[in-house]
Amino acid sequence: MTASGTGDEPMALAAERLRTAGVRVTAPRMAVLMAVSDPGGHLDADTLRERAERITGRLSLQTTYNVLHALTDAGLVRSTQIAGRPARYEIERHDNHHHFVCRACGSLRDVECAVGAAPCMQPRLPEGYDTQEAAVTFWGLCPGCRATTPVS
Repeated sequence: MTASGTGDEPMALAAERLRTAGVRVTAPRMAVLMAVSDPGGHLDADTLRERAERITGRLSLQTTYNVLHALTDAGLVRSTQIAGRPARYEIERHDNHHHFVCRACGSLRDVECAVGAAPCMQPRLPEGYDTQEAAVTFWGLCPGCRATTPVS
């Protein structure tokens, strides 16, 4: 909150992050960036739209996708594509982490890079390729689901 108690500080921080990234500052972009920044990351576009609407009022899903695309292109947001599931979004930390997906409940959790610094794995490719990032998805059961899932 600001000294006046209006709660404008998060909007000002979002606007500054957009400016620093060279992205035009708009209310939908600030609202979606704030929604992605909230705790409990790895959210889908519809959930982010709902959270952003609390800040800006009505926001279409298409506008949300457009904003997410712009924020991803600007390096502010990371999009994670998990097979068979909608894309999930989180603040880009440039740390090249991976993800664990629970097969039972679908929860998504960050996993530190498997081997050192980015890209943290070196594929065997012909000469001339420049690997810049590795995206690994681990699949299994989270502790909660593991405790309630019968062993087969």
